[in-house]
Amino acid sequence: MTTSPATESTITPAAAAHRGVDYVWAVLRIALGWVFLWAFLDKTFGLGFATERDASWLNGGSPTEGFLSFGTKGPLADFYQGMAGSAFADWLFMAGLLGIGLALVLGIGMRIAAAAGALLLVLMWSAALWPENNPFMDDHLVYAGLLIGLAMTRAGDTLGLGKAWAATGIVARNPWLK
Repeated sequence: MTTSPATESTITPAAAAHRGVDYVWAVLRIALGWVFLWAFLDKTFGLGFATERDASWLNGGSPTEGFLSFGTKGPLADFYQGMAGSAFADWLFMAGLLGIGLALVLGIGMRIAAAAGALLLVLMWSAALWPENNPFMDDHLVYAGLLIGLAMTRAGDTLGLGKAWAATGIVARNPWLK
């Protein structure tokens, strides 16, 4: 028995809608990846958006000192202020921004990127409790939820390298790396 490949006339409306949703998730994945990558690039090179050149990481500035020293509030402020400007916090934060951003843009390691990104975002949310315009909800929690959705929908497979990544030997042996 042979089967013929699907043609436009044999694709069901549900399958076509599913493909459309895949592209929406893929675009959201790339957009959120760019948010993380841009933060890394601006803090590293001081591109003049959130970080001036003289305050860039490459010029000796600390990517965590300003926010953790002056932007924290609420019950955890003292905890976060104690980490402000430490090399450990700077390196961990910058590695997270770069790793999460690259994984999302490329569509690889979505589970790890979602977990790490959601953790980073919840930590950032908790550093400035409570949000000014809502009793508890802000963009950090929305982005964290979006990251979880991206991992659950295999968003890296569309407009990304997710399928090729999943086919590598190490990922095949360790599915948590998908």
